[in-house]
Order: sequence, then structure tokens, then C-alpha cells
Amino acid sequence: MKALENKIDFVVLVSVANANPNGDPLNGNRPRTTYTGNGEISDVCIKRKIRNRLQDMGERIFVQSDERCDDGFNSLSDRAGKTITSYASKDDYAAQACAQWFDVRAFGQVFAYKKGKDKDKESVSVGVRGPVSIHQAISVSPVDINSMQITKSVNSEPTDDGKKSSDTMGSKHMVEFGLYKIKGAINVQLAEKTGVTEEDTEKIKECLRTLFINDSSSARPDGSMEVVKLYWWKHNNKIGQYSSAKVHNALQITQKQGVTYPKSVEDYEITLTALEGLEPEVIDGI
Repeated sequence: MKALENKIDFVVLVSVANANPNGDPLNGNRPRTTYTGNGEISDVCIKRKIRNRLQDMGERIFVQSDERCDDGFNSLSDRAGKTITSYASKDDYAAQACAQWFDVRAFGQVFAYKKGKDKDKESVSVGVRGPVSIHQAISVSPVDINSMQITKSVNSEPTDDGKKSSDTMGSKHMVEFGLYKIKGAINVQLAEKTGVTEEDTEKIKECLRTLFINDSSSARPDGSMEVVKLYWWKHNNKIGQYSSAKVHNALQITQKQGVTYPKSVEDYEITLTALEGLEPEVIDGI
């Protein structure tokens, strides 16, 4: 496998129509928004989707969701302790973890587990810094959130009077329309430490292009979330020809004149400023 030698920046444009891209558990699971009313998707949520796509592609993942567990371990501590059974140093532990799990070498991980009941099992305290950094996604314009009351046709628990209980009532929230911008970068210096290769970055690119495959739910029906475009800048050196901020800001998105409430991607003007010597690869979503 070829070692990564070029810094990478990327931007993903995601459209959301009548879906809840990322509910806030502290706010009744309403779609996350900023104080200015713009929609928001946390970086943790985005990384979860990338991990799921990597699993679909056959990669080993350390931070697995319960319903996607494919190795029989029911906790991170078990997965770590029963996979890495001996190590010479913290650096050796980190190297083994990066070799074992794609998401560890890409995103990093903190291994901090107490000594178990098994006397041979040592406590672990190791930190790995990953080269792939992802911002939280923010919508270009403020979003409108629609809410509806929903009911179940049957009680979850029996009632004395046979009537519907309070748990049959609920609410469902969705973003009417939003165009979200995901920004990220891949750092070569950290990639050299964790072992991320050119092949790994191509897999991450494919995950971003196909981000919402096998991700549908009642809150995100199939077709309600779509990768519109993926912009992929590959620099000609390790530190980058331009800062990530300048690269990300080269992509400007504004509402077209006369549009008050955007309803589709066509309501936006997308402008890509040329950066001398750095041409992005522009990829359509699936």
C-alpha cells in the first residue's frame, strides 16, 4: 500500500428534504439548529455514517453501533482487550490498534479502560490522534422545521381501563429543506503515524460519495437525504499549498436573487474560486 504523501481537503454538499438529519436528544429530538436558525449535523453523526459505510465495504471498525456489531463484542473495552492481548509499550498498543481498525487510524481513539477482574488483563490508557478531521455540517440558509403529532395503534403496556395510554402519543420533526456543507481534511503528518494510506483515502472518498446508502429510517426515508457534490482537493505536498480554511472558503454558496425560501439546490448559486495550482476533483453523489 502506498503511503499518503499529499494533504487532502474536501467539502460535501448534502441536501435534506422532509427529513431529520440529526436529532437533538436534549430538545425532544428536533433537528439540530444553531442560534441563527441554520441546520446542523454533528461531526459525530457524520463519522457514524462513514463508519457504517466502511463496514459495508468489509472494513474492521472499532466503534460499532449495537445493531451493526459483527464481531460478538458488546463493549469497546471487550473489543480492545480481547483483540490486543499483549503489547510492549503504548506506542506498540497504538500501532496494533491502528492496524486492526480502520476508524482508529482514520479518526483516532482514546483507549482508557480500567483493569478488569481478570488479573492478567492490564489497565489501558492510550490516545491516538487521527489524521481525518471533519467539521459539523451547517446549512447554507436557516431551515424551517415542521412538526407533527403521531400516535401508535396499540398501547406499549396494558392499562386498567383499556384506553390508550400516554405513551401512544408522540411527535415527529423534520427539516422542510436544507443544503448542508460538510468540510474536512486529511493531515499527512498524522497519517504517517497511524498508517493511513492512499488506498484508505480513496475508501473515505467513496464513503462520502455514498454517505446515505443503508442509512434510511422513519426520520430519514430513502431519497430524503442526498449527496449533491463532493469536492476533493489533493495538494502537491504534505503540508498543503493553501490552508484548509482558504480551500474550504473557495466554495461559496449564495441564494439566487428573488429566492426568499430555498426549496431545492437549484435555488442556490454555487461558485468555485480557482486556486492557482490546486484543481479539485468534483464528484456527483450516487
